[in-house]
Amino acid sequence: MSQLICWLLLALVHLIPAVALVRPALITRLYGLSADDPLFPLMHHRAALFLAVLVACVWAAFDPTGRPLATVVAAISMLGFLLLYGLYGRPASLRSIAIVDLAGLLPLAWAGSHAFQH
Repeated sequence: MSQLICWLLLALVHLIPAVALVRPALITRLYGLSADDPLFPLMHHRAALFLAVLVACVWAAFDPTGRPLATVVAAISMLGFLLLYGLYGRPASLRSIAIVDLAGLLPLAWAGSHAFQH
């Protein structure tokens, strides 16, 4: 049961950024980019990648065979963002995203520690 909860929490972490794929106005709210910003299409595409992470986490919640891959995918997404966030001086506009990803590392560590056990 703890595995299911952890994976669903990780899916939840990626839900709002993934919803930006079908609700592009969220990109403005989440990242402060206007629709005419040249980076907007890149961030819109990023939402599709978040959908992939979300799907991997939901898959892992219900199918233990998907957990190793989902662990790697979620770790790359979350740790990659946190690393870049730190390298770029921890921009205040991205602080809430960093906090969510940081909090998500706990269920990721729990789920990931069990993902590779047979």
